Amino acid sequence: MGVSRLHLVRHGEVHNPARVLYGRLPDYHLSRAGRGMAASAAAHVAQLGDPVAALYASPLERAQESAEPFAERFDLVPEIDIRLIEPTNVFEGTRMRRSLMNPLNWWHLRQPSVPSWGEPYASIAERMLGIMDEAWTAALESTTEGDIVMVSHQAPIWITHLRVAGLPLQHDPRTRRCALSSVTSFERVGDVWREVAYAEPAATGDAVDVGAV
Repeated sequence: MGVSRLHLVRHGEVHNPARVLYGRLPDYHLSRAGRGMAASAAAHVAQLGDPVAALYASPLERAQESAEPFAERFDLVPEIDIRLIEPTNVFEGTRMRRSLMNPLNWWHLRQPSVPSWGEPYASIAERMLGIMDEAWTAALESTTEGDIVMVSHQAPIWITHLRVAGLPLQHDPRTRRCALSSVTSFERVGDVWREVAYAEPAATGDAVDVGAV
């Protein structure tokens, strides 16, 4: 019957007292504040006025937990898809600042345009746009009308933004506009994606764990 928008939602704050780069490591769950952030993201999407007919999430715990408020509010069961997962990263499990002080690790920084420390940006863009295309086509063929929500991670969402905007994929990870539980919204006209909105509905000023690489 139709779909208006596809929303890429970043997960909420993770409980990470050791301040490690957790990447794809298991057992990293939302903090109490993170659960509140996820609920704020779901409330924001609900306030846009359109129903949500399809919900997807990364297989990592923090994304699935961030999808729970959407599942409850819109009576949906999230579909877990590996293409929404965090990129690989050789620094996973370490404290990033400490790792960068070790000259033995500098080799991993030799090609930031790829990047040489993890999954290529081009690969991230390809898998993200792949699942977006599939979900949009499925929504157009469905008898249920409503938007699409995909709960993912900072890097995949930002790389999608860059690719859709026609910008270079190389960037400084510290400059990403993709806050915790932020909502980046797209629409597809024909075969062309267009970003139409960005929102930060959650209060993140007191967040302890805010970043990724």
